[in-house]
This record gives sequence, C-alpha cells and structure tokens, in this order.
Amino acid sequence: MTDAPDGPPERRLLFVHAHPDDETINNGATMAKYAAEGALVTLVTCTLGEEGEVIPPELAHLAADRDDTLGEHRIGELASAMAALGVTDHRFLGGPGRYRDSGMMGVAQNDDPACLWRADLDEAAGHLADVILEVRPQVLVTYDDNGGYGHPDHIQAHRVAMRGYELAADRGHRIDRVYEICTPRSVVQAGFDRLAAEGRDFPFEGVATPDDVPGVVDDALVTASVDGSAYADRKTAAMRAHATQIAVDGPFFALSNDLGQPFFAVEYYRQVRGESTGRADDLFGAGAEAAEAPGGAR
Repeated sequence: MTDAPDGPPERRLLFVHAHPDDETINNGATMAKYAAEGALVTLVTCTLGEEGEVIPPELAHLAADRDDTLGEHRIGELASAMAALGVTDHRFLGGPGRYRDSGMMGVAQNDDPACLWRADLDEAAGHLADVILEVRPQVLVTYDDNGGYGHPDHIQAHRVAMRGYELAADRGHRIDRVYEICTPRSVVQAGFDRLAAEGRDFPFEGVATPDDVPGVVDDALVTASVDGSAYADRKTAAMRAHATQIAVDGPFFALSNDLGQPFFAVEYYRQVRGESTGRADDLFGAGAEAAEAPGGAR
C-alpha cells in the first residue's frame, strides 16, 4: 500500500507524555527513527512542566517558587528537542497551559484545581480523543498505570491516554496497538555496568542505581523493542535541548538529582491493547521473529 498523493503518511504513531523532556528520555530514539522513515509521529504533552527543578544556576529564576516562568521556557526547549528528533507534530493537551504540572506525589501542588492530577478525566481525555480522530494513529504509546515511577502527572497521563483510546474508538477510530513504556531489567543492569566500567570522572555528584530508573520490568514482559542506535546522536541533541532538566555527558545523563545514569538508544515496550504478533522489533507489529533476549543498549 502506498500513500495517496498529498495524503497522510501510511504509518502514524501517537506518544502521550506528562512533561517536556519525558518524551526524549523514554522514546527519543524511537521517535527519531520513525520520523526519519517517513511516519507521522505525533506527541501530546499534558503539562508545561512548571514545577520542574532547574539545573543551570543561571536559569534558577524560572522556577515555580521564583518567577514561575519555567513552563513558558520549556515550550521552547520542547520545540528545540522535537526539531532535533525530526518530529514536526507536537502539541499540548487542550492547548499550552491548559493543565498545570502537579508536582511530585504528596506535595501541596497536587491540590491545585488547575493541575493535571485534579483534571476531570473525561474532559482531558476528550482533548486527546480529538487529536486521535484528527491524526488517526495506528499506534499509541504511554506509561504504565503507575506512570513508571508514581508521579501523579505520569499516572494521569496514562489514564488520559487509555480513556482517550476508548473515547476515540466510540467516535469511530480504534487504535490498532497500545504500548506501555518499559525497560528490561537486564538492559538496565548492563547500562549501569557500562557506566561503572568507564573509569573516568563525570560532571555528576554521584551515580544512580537501577532502582532509580522508571518502568523497569522483568525481561519476559517486554513485547517490542525499537533499535534507534542510528539516531542516538539525535536523541543526545534532544536531551541537551531540555537544558533546564537534563545534564548530558556522552552516553550518560543526570536529572536534577545530579546522579548519572545511562541512556538507551534501543527502547522497549509492552503491548497492552490490540492483536499481538509475538515479540516485535517494530511498533506496527512487524518483526515477530526478533531476538528473544533484549539487548543492544547503547
């Protein structure tokens, strides 16, 4: 099958994330690969990430407890990151600033009626369903039901994605496959072993542990892997674009905790909706004969 003249790309993917930078850390290589191959890659980000901690001292004034202009700044960071990945369709759920960052679980910001955590689920998912009906993706990618690590916005992004999937199906478009982001335990451990073997000084205060990586699962639960190794440089550039949130040193990075961890150019997923084709190396279901054991992490 070929695209109709001036029609939409034949393959279309939708990624749903909580804050700017989440998409690049989790799926940057995947997004770059499919975009380079001509697929339509659409990103919906649920908040501006206003409550994020700022890493560069010269930008500390942007923080929520000072100028409270971090969200606006992160719009620009996200645009630069998407340019690095070759992704041209990126949007905010309900428009920029419609839902505010809720902060970490248990903080006072969770009670802000404007935050994503307090959003009416059907209303928020309705905005996503509108995007789904416009783009008509075959693939949807989001977090697991714990948001990978328990952040309220990640949990709510999962809920919005799954409810948006249902609402869009009721309105005429059922997405073929839904995936949750994950990373196999063996790959995470190999990444940290590689970091330890580097034997050089890092510009980070310390080193994280595998327990600090969100969404780690037993290897057997992984149903798809996407090898984006050819696009690792694009993922690195996109991570650097999120300068308020990420510090990068070669194939390693740190968040505001200043603990180094590896990043991966092979990215992993667990299919939770749609017809399974077995272990796949393509989110559209191809490559069911791919290697059984995860590997190839960069």
